[in-house]
Amino acid sequence: MDDLPRRALTRTAKLASLPAGLVGRTALGLGKRIGGRPAEIVAAEIQQRTAEQIFRVLGELKGGAMKLGQALSIFEAALPPEIAGPYRATLTRLQESAPPLPARSVHQVLAADLGQAWRDDFLEFDDTPAAAASIGQVHRAVWHDGQKVAVKIQYPGAGRALLSDFNQLSRAARLFGLVMPGLDVKPVIDELRDRISEELDYNLEATSQRAFGDAYAGDPDIYVPPVVEASGHVLVTEWMDGTPLSKIINGGSQEDRNRAGILFVRFLFSGPQRAGLLHADPHPGNFRLLDDGRLGVLDFGAVDRLPDGFPRSIGRLLRIMHDDSDIGAAEQVLREEGFLREGADVDQEALRAFLAPLAEPSRGESFKFSREWLRGEAARVTDPRSSNLGRQLNLPPSYVLIHRVSTAGIGVLCQLESEGPFRAEIIGRMPGYADDEEAGSRDGEDAGPRDGDGEDAGPRDGDGAGTGPRDGDSTGAVTPSR
Repeated sequence: MDDLPRRALTRTAKLASLPAGLVGRTALGLGKRIGGRPAEIVAAEIQQRTAEQIFRVLGELKGGAMKLGQALSIFEAALPPEIAGPYRATLTRLQESAPPLPARSVHQVLAADLGQAWRDDFLEFDDTPAAAASIGQVHRAVWHDGQKVAVKIQYPGAGRALLSDFNQLSRAARLFGLVMPGLDVKPVIDELRDRISEELDYNLEATSQRAFGDAYAGDPDIYVPPVVEASGHVLVTEWMDGTPLSKIINGGSQEDRNRAGILFVRFLFSGPQRAGLLHADPHPGNFRLLDDGRLGVLDFGAVDRLPDGFPRSIGRLLRIMHDDSDIGAAEQVLREEGFLREGADVDQEALRAFLAPLAEPSRGESFKFSREWLRGEAARVTDPRSSNLGRQLNLPPSYVLIHRVSTAGIGVLCQLESEGPFRAEIIGRMPGYADDEEAGSRDGEDAGPRDGDGEDAGPRDGDGAGTGPRDGDSTGAVTPSR
């Protein structure tokens, strides 16, 4: 398996190579300038090579490095395709499951967290994991009362390795200023470190899962499996069968694609209203279409606390884009929220192109997500003017997880190629969009029908539950996609 603690020295060495590489390139560049090469050409070469190294190293490493890479994915549009392309490919590979933790190590974690008599808690326990990823894995089991459960177990020492990543990344923070001059990366790293620390605490994850479970209790469209038992490194929840979104992406009917997409958006956008929380890991392995048509949701380690709902600035930006208002108002919102630093000069048409992909799906009553649409929007954003804008953008720490959800969520919807009335799922849940102060209220009644839209999307075609592991995604387990 990819044992994080065992490879800690290797990880540290790779991350430490980032500032060392900059020193070497800068010295080489000085030599070239002394030799007569134009300073701007030398600077461009240093920037490109630095970007290549940053994204190569972040892509090779899981854990904290991967989390930072995902958070910075909004800026890859500002990078040359020869850099951004391989980086996207490495992130795709990193979603695959890691080899499993040996049974002996699993038993040691269970004994440490649940006690030496941990076997008394279970009627059955399958030592072969049903799913595995970068910091934990899931096992099927039967609880002592006969209930089928999923048992998530954290790899020993994973927390120390992840936090060590962030210590190294903090030392390399100034490198990102060469590639993305507008980005204040140190606060982003600090915010991610805090969020990763929370993800490592399964007691905290259990608290979030219970909060979502209470908020969606009895919901006709969304299901959150109950927590059975929790400790710092072990989480036991009800086992949930169903068809993972990854399976629907690969071969589901259009009816299932449409229903999954609507329910996926409904859950993500209603969470801040109903639970005061945003589920911040919209990986396809964390969602299931159940046999009764509901969307089952897993993995509540990554959440954003939004007790007042989404920030009003997002609703304001959507309204500006939908009304084709003066884009200068959008620029002002971005400056107020810290996305643009003081003194940054912005091409307003480039800004409109940059914001369009986030606003387009909720502009009309219905929208069709597709890979073709996403490629077209990416082409607009990589226009030279937009690329220059991307280099000026900052990512305020309070938006790190919101950005993660918006960009990854759009990617999942385009993979699903889902079509439906997405506007009704979004606009009413966005404070700041309407003049009415009640817009985005926590009860969600103004957000459109909660079950009628699902019916319009069509019933499931009966492909049923996943019958076995498929790259760690098609089990009913609490898939540890982080």
